[in-house]
Amino acid sequence: MARPRTFDEDQVLAGAMDLFWTYGYEATSTRSLCDAVGLDRSSLYNAFTSKHELFRRALTRYLDATAANQARILEDPRRPPAERIRELLAAIVEMESASYRNGHGRGCLSVNTTVELAGRDPEIALLLDRDLARRLDSLRTVIAAGAAAGDITSTRTPEALAWFVNAVIAGIRVAAQGGADRLTLESIAETATGALA
Repeated sequence: MARPRTFDEDQVLAGAMDLFWTYGYEATSTRSLCDAVGLDRSSLYNAFTSKHELFRRALTRYLDATAANQARILEDPRRPPAERIRELLAAIVEMESASYRNGHGRGCLSVNTTVELAGRDPEIALLLDRDLARRLDSLRTVIAAGAAAGDITSTRTPEALAWFVNAVIAGIRVAAQGGADRLTLESIAETATGALA
């Protein structure tokens, strides 16, 4: 008879996500995962089958939370569309500034994983592609609404502008990881919102 689990799976995923976010997939050892989440190797593998599966689930958790936060901001009917995009960029700057350690921001687990694994791990690449499509769709929707309302006046298509804003978000996160300060990140965000108008 199997023994019931004596750990909180959500807490384990949160701890694993934090470790993968800090060090990346390859540099995170099974030993460091066990230490971080408080499980021995056999318990970890019984629950999650492999380091890769634990990473996949931790990444999924991160992607879902990030997409939900973006949707909450971009779907806020109390604000005009351009202001929603401005608020999203401000939230990214705030998140990066709040995560500074030793003069560097934390970056984004999605961006980090894209660089580290997307080109050689089809399962993870599929997760990242689905997340990208979801985020681009929400950006495209708010940009189209802004264009229709005259709030966004760029002559570029909503599709092109969605890709642009998504690239700016990734760029802010990478710049923060590289040590760009808050004023620099705010300047990037301001330049991007200016380009929409």
